Amino acid sequence: MLSSEPMRRTSRGGRGGRGERRSGASGRRLAAGPLVAGAAVGLPVPSSEVIRRRAEPPQAPRWGRAHRYAGALGEVAFQTAGAGAPPLLLLHSLGPGYDSAQWRPAAEELAGGHALYAPDLPGWGRSAPPAGGQRAASYVAVVEDFLHGVVREPAVLVAAGIAAAYAVRVAAAHPQRVRALVLVTPLGLGADGSALAGGAGAAFLGQLLRVPVLRTTLLDLLTSRPSIVHHLRKEVYAAPERVDAALLDHHYRASHAPRARAALAAYLRDDLGLDVEADLEQVRAPVLLAWGRQASAAPVGDADLGLRHLPHAELEVFAGSGDLPHVESPSPFARVVERFLAQG
Repeated sequence: MLSSEPMRRTSRGGRGGRGERRSGASGRRLAAGPLVAGAAVGLPVPSSEVIRRRAEPPQAPRWGRAHRYAGALGEVAFQTAGAGAPPLLLLHSLGPGYDSAQWRPAAEELAGGHALYAPDLPGWGRSAPPAGGQRAASYVAVVEDFLHGVVREPAVLVAAGIAAAYAVRVAAAHPQRVRALVLVTPLGLGADGSALAGGAGAAFLGQLLRVPVLRTTLLDLLTSRPSIVHHLRKEVYAAPERVDAALLDHHYRASHAPRARAALAAYLRDDLGLDVEADLEQVRAPVLLAWGRQASAAPVGDADLGLRHLPHAELEVFAGSGDLPHVESPSPFARVVERFLAQG
């Protein structure tokens, strides 16, 4: 069994940087920022018909081994890599064009010592929408089913963004299946269960996305190339130059798959939020909180809430990283995860 140690607040590298000047709002800032910016400059958006014709499907993953699992709530596409125990289940964060490809940099570092499983969450990437509908409970059920039907042994859940809340719920409900938790820039740990932040403007956008006649136009705007560039380079990555043409192309293609657009709309409406504050107190597995120093949400708030309910959790802050330290700092991230797991 793994054991935990008292929480340590450590930093991978120096202090300072853009992240300390950023707003604490995240999530819906992904929507409100590009939307307002695009509207302000009169961003031209082609018709949905033209967009559908132009947008090609994403390329097949170029890492690991591709599989499909006929799960209880729908087919789940996933990648595997590596070998060794304990196995790691890698759950990606949510946003325009997000999928399991997000884990490739860290997976290449971790595959030497662990069996890795990286699914596309339901409705994202190549996975089918959940049979239970686009809601948080369906996502939790899919993770539980995947652990039971695919991994089949106690695993470490490594989860980013709102997926961290799903991992917490699974760990609290099924402690025998979860060896440890690594929560990467987690969202949705607050008492209101919201996965998103951003104030009245963001809430208004969420309401607009509930209107069918407006939803398509808004999603066309939010998944346009300029909006995706703005989101990744201004709101997600600490180093904009890391967002190259290949990465932008992947996000653009993936965000225009019909199932992905429905999932993104559900996320932006905050239909995928989950209240796990009470679950935090039920978690018995060791916990590592990983944060980018320049993340749009600073390592306070949700992190402080988690540490209050998880007094033995460990907090690592990665300099030179934004919302996705596992992508921007894969080698330091992998070393921290390995050290954390070696403590048991």
